[in-house]
Amino acid sequence: MADDSLLVEKVTISGATLASILQRFSSSPGDVDGLLFGHFIRLPPPDPNDDDPSSSYSAAVGSTTLAPFAASITGHFCSGAPMTFYDSVGRIDPHSVRRASDQDRLPILLGWFCGRRRTHLRPSMREIAVSNSLFETLTPASAIDPAPPRPCIFLLLSFSSTENQAIHTHEYRAFHLRRKPVGSGVLEPRSLHIVNIGPDFRGQYGSFSPDSALPWMPLRVEDELAQKETLRSLQDKVAGQLLLDSAADGFTMERLAHLIGPGVAEYASELEDLYRNMLLKLEGLARLVEKSSARVLEQENKNLKIRCRLAGLE
Repeated sequence: MADDSLLVEKVTISGATLASILQRFSSSPGDVDGLLFGHFIRLPPPDPNDDDPSSSYSAAVGSTTLAPFAASITGHFCSGAPMTFYDSVGRIDPHSVRRASDQDRLPILLGWFCGRRRTHLRPSMREIAVSNSLFETLTPASAIDPAPPRPCIFLLLSFSSTENQAIHTHEYRAFHLRRKPVGSGVLEPRSLHIVNIGPDFRGQYGSFSPDSALPWMPLRVEDELAQKETLRSLQDKVAGQLLLDSAADGFTMERLAHLIGPGVAEYASELEDLYRNMLLKLEGLARLVEKSSARVLEQENKNLKIRCRLAGLE
């Protein structure tokens, strides 16, 4: 069981995950809530020659025997409605939480999120109760020794828009459940770092574990037994090829297998070809969307002419 004195000093989330949560929230008819999944990563100890020993990070390390953690959010589950895994007083339903976790096969449960419309970014009494109940009820399974902290992250979102829907405003704030020696815990605000792709975010890659959509490729073993194809291996190969086709057309699993292992330097052109096929795939999708939009516009113009004709305006 995790030590209650451990702290989560940093919270990171991928730009795609945050955009997905905001889109699901803004497109829902009302308030929503859901679960957050990802990884806990132990932060390195601070430099003993740090000029600012009174900083929050140094104070956190000094108050515990272990270094604080960083919570990396890589996935979420949202049902599109409020109070889907807890009751009106904030009691957690463990069966609903485990069913949502097993269904999506997501990594460690970090905490939960709540989206409210036109409200301040301050946790309510019910949200504090839900966070405490989630912390006390569920213990994530992990092979890490010592085990990572229990679910202790809370993400609060707010959405508002103008009357004509021309301007949409999204606000969000992360909190960490800090346990007290006596009584329930309190939600303390934490800075939320958004991890995107690009050189400006290279410094955050060391503490962020993204999920890749490409098929897993084991290292090739030069063995006669390894060359024999079984029914299971053929099924995995077909499934991997379908997954690869969704990202790049005309690139086979055999070519992808050459891009791992000690001889990868000899296949630099293969890697460039993979990127080229991915760009062609994206270009094809963009053209398909463009054609679909043109057809939709054409159909809307036809419908407008029909309505005008029926109304006697022509």
